[in-house]
Amino acid sequence: MIKKYTCSNGLRIVLEEIPTVRSVAIGIWIGTGSRHENKENNGISHFLEHMFFKGTETKSAREIAESFDSIGGQVNAFTSKEYTCYYAKVLDNHAQYALETLADMFFNSAFDEEELKKEKNVVYEEIKMYEDTPDDIVHDVLSKAVYENHPLGYPILGTEETLDTFNGQTLRDYMHDMYTPDEVVVSVAGNVDESFIKKVEKLFGQFEGGKGHEQHASPSFHHDKVSRKKETEQAHLCLGYPGLQIGHDEIYSLIVLNNVLGGSMSSRLFQEVREQRGLAYSVFSYHSAYEDSGMLTIYGGTGARQLNQLYDTIQSTLEVLKADGISSKELANSKEQLKGNLMLSLESTNSRMSRNGKNELLLKKHRSLDEIVDEIDGVTIDRVNNLGKEIFSNDFSAALISPDGKMPENIRNS
Repeated sequence: MIKKYTCSNGLRIVLEEIPTVRSVAIGIWIGTGSRHENKENNGISHFLEHMFFKGTETKSAREIAESFDSIGGQVNAFTSKEYTCYYAKVLDNHAQYALETLADMFFNSAFDEEELKKEKNVVYEEIKMYEDTPDDIVHDVLSKAVYENHPLGYPILGTEETLDTFNGQTLRDYMHDMYTPDEVVVSVAGNVDESFIKKVEKLFGQFEGGKGHEQHASPSFHHDKVSRKKETEQAHLCLGYPGLQIGHDEIYSLIVLNNVLGGSMSSRLFQEVREQRGLAYSVFSYHSAYEDSGMLTIYGGTGARQLNQLYDTIQSTLEVLKADGISSKELANSKEQLKGNLMLSLESTNSRMSRNGKNELLLKKHRSLDEIVDEIDGVTIDRVNNLGKEIFSNDFSAALISPDGKMPENIRNS
């Protein structure tokens, strides 16, 4: 059972006791990501995540790493467009120590100027590495095409120009303004009892925040076709269609639709593009749900001379999907796959911590497994097919990275 507690400062704690395991996962979730930045400080959420590991008032960066290695634990972090998470997974007898170390990183990071210089160089290299991976960067190009100047179109890593402007005071000011208690959730899952909530409250229940998030505008969905020239062996194509926001009533219908389209090896895109025609090694689709919008993305990578054929095959697959809908067999298989993935993922304390933290942060509610299974079982073939017609009757955005950087006319004029 998930227990929820709200501290006097507004910070929320969610705890799921799992007495059958010997591990504990602890995550600090903050409702701040790249969409809460501006053009001047783009990348600061991600850079702040890096700097939390670079030393506190009492521990060096090496000592932070050794503090988890010495107990056989794991510690890491990630930044997304709408939130940031710092987390650790340890044996249950080290849970208190892990919590105290995470709190030390959260509240007492030194942001030493010498460490800042070194870590900026690390992130510069991360940006270059990302640029050298066209099948990754094309998804950022698509976000820019869809959301244009809205912060959802910003790269999570930022740019070398914005990184150059960051210093210790910049990070402290941003953290004071944006890391407010009402935007923080501490999620705990594993072999700990309810008394652990009080330990979390003692460390996190007193701090105060600054101004918090400003009201941000909902994004518009643009229909641009953007291409970039890059020395690469393949052409990397992404198509973006309007999706659904997080928590939408039809979100499970969309998950089923995406699964049938390109979410698995038995999906239509995989079977048609790869297995039947041999046009691509990698082809798939996925849905990104945000607070107030969503996007369904289709990706395929192929030799430049086969790009037109790849695009035409994707479009013909979508036309058949719109015209004929999915089959009852596809519906049943997709439901079972989703339920299986859900159940298997929850065998990990880290997955449970992540699920609970994200649900509390973004939805402020928790549903039982039975309720989720009921929602999946309640998806009907008519709901999926109507949604498919609606989504794929819209215009789309496209992003292409290829050796010549030229968007083919059949895509540009679609």
